[in-house]
Amino acid sequence: MLKKDPLQIIAFQTYGTTKRLYLRGRALEDESINLEQRGAFKLLFNAWKRFETDEIKHAKIRVKVGDDKFFYTKTNHRGYFLLDETVEDLRPYANTEGWVQLEFAYEIVNKHRVIQLNNKFPGEMLIPSVNASFGVISDIDDTILHTGLVSILKWRVVFNTFLTSAGKRMPLDGAPEFYHLLHRGKSGKEANPIFYVSHSPWNLYRYLNYFLYKNKFPKGPIVLRNFPKPFIKKKDGYMPQKQKEIINLLETYPDLKFVLIGDSGEQDPYIYKQLANDYPNRILAIYLMNVDHKRKMSRVKLLYDNYVEVPVLLAASTDEAIQHARNNFLIK
Repeated sequence: MLKKDPLQIIAFQTYGTTKRLYLRGRALEDESINLEQRGAFKLLFNAWKRFETDEIKHAKIRVKVGDDKFFYTKTNHRGYFLLDETVEDLRPYANTEGWVQLEFAYEIVNKHRVIQLNNKFPGEMLIPSVNASFGVISDIDDTILHTGLVSILKWRVVFNTFLTSAGKRMPLDGAPEFYHLLHRGKSGKEANPIFYVSHSPWNLYRYLNYFLYKNKFPKGPIVLRNFPKPFIKKKDGYMPQKQKEIINLLETYPDLKFVLIGDSGEQDPYIYKQLANDYPNRILAIYLMNVDHKRKMSRVKLLYDNYVEVPVLLAASTDEAIQHARNNFLIK
């Protein structure tokens, strides 16, 4: 009989409020993926392990906040869990940046598995600090991470995702500096929350989280999506998952204004303009990093031609974005 891999709980970095505990994660067997792995074959094998997961279905998960607060949730048939619960004041548990430390554990797995001794897994949830002046919602692909979404047949996406380790991926020049400036704001002493919202699937969570950590981006909640079901016809009023997630952020923090950052290559220009129209006076600025695709760039320029409701920059470089943010009194 084959020995089973140890259990793990991947707690995604999430966001909530002083009265709302909002946690996401996944229960899986631990495949011991090396995020610094080298060699084409081993990288492909790691990529296969990220997508061919052994999830722990219908497991009861216990979450501990502080020393004496416990909450419970259950994984679904794909090992994912969501805990969304109204609670008493969580502010005493948050640090100066607004992060609440959490401990996840298996309460009940099923009759075929034994809970291991090392049954403690860390997690964090962000409550925006009282020192925040605004929030930042940023895309990842081709906004801060060279991906190649506009390349022919998406070949560069395949190469970067499956044949390049997270430790070797390169950010756009100056991007970490720009995000730290936004995080610290006009005074240089703020704690403006950064939310990373992407179309990438949750399977890439640890890959992207390691990339952000390795390249010293400000820590922030990472919001991805489930794999879309193939051959499902889009209904009238269809809204991209990314747009839904950003709306959730806007409605979770109704007193917080936001800066939106994306790229000119895919849906960001259209989503961001719609959000600025639907939520007047909530969007401080829109930054769209230029991509090497003339037709897409022409469409985006036409989309924002004579648009004056919100400051918009189609940025050729991060330096240009930094200067624009200074001119609009967003950063020091």
